[in-house]
Amino acid sequence: MRIDLLAIAAHPDDVELTCGGTLIKMARRGFKTGILDLTAGEMGTRGTPETRAREAAKSAKFLGVAWRGTLGVPDSDVQPARQHKLKLAGVIRELRPKTVILPYWEARHPDHYHASTLGYEGCFLAGLKALPIAGEAYRPFKILYTTSFAEVRPTFVVDITKEFKQRRKAILAFASQFRPVKGKPKSKVFLAIDRLEDEMNQLARHYGQMIGARYGEGFLSKEMMQVEDVVALPVRSI
Repeated sequence: MRIDLLAIAAHPDDVELTCGGTLIKMARRGFKTGILDLTAGEMGTRGTPETRAREAAKSAKFLGVAWRGTLGVPDSDVQPARQHKLKLAGVIRELRPKTVILPYWEARHPDHYHASTLGYEGCFLAGLKALPIAGEAYRPFKILYTTSFAEVRPTFVVDITKEFKQRRKAILAFASQFRPVKGKPKSKVFLAIDRLEDEMNQLARHYGQMIGARYGEGFLSKEMMQVEDVVALPVRSI
């Protein structure tokens, strides 16, 4: 299968929280989209790898993605190790995405910033003809970085107002993470994930306000953006 847009992240539900609305929007426009979860999320406080795999499959239907896979990197130990980069390069050669979305390269969680490095280097290695893996050499044309977990100003924001409700369904598909069983005594240990969905919704509202929309998702590009028509630029200045 060849896809147009591939989102790579450390754990199941990372993509939903950071760029799920954008994946929905692109799928609705007719593009083939995909998700590569680097780990199965087996180190999470809640849920099991089997539960999270079922939730990821359910969420993928809400997102409308054509493909979702897991690379099999150990959770809590995501590293740009040679064997992981080669395996990731194999996926890139197989799917041949034009655009890849990665986590921002700075984060509180080590898995997230290592996922960014692993993703970039895997995409780079996939283009080396002499690389000792199967498939024809290939590199994505564009790499974008999500800014949802980072305190940086995005290069651009995607309006996800029409996709916001569907994105929320995709997030809440991870019931083990965001819908704790009612009647169960609350854990005495504070879990940041208990407020994560609310924070991501607030951030989507913030990004939306930046472009005069209700909800948005921010992205950063290391390359300068090219504009052909300055008269048709969106977002009011005054």
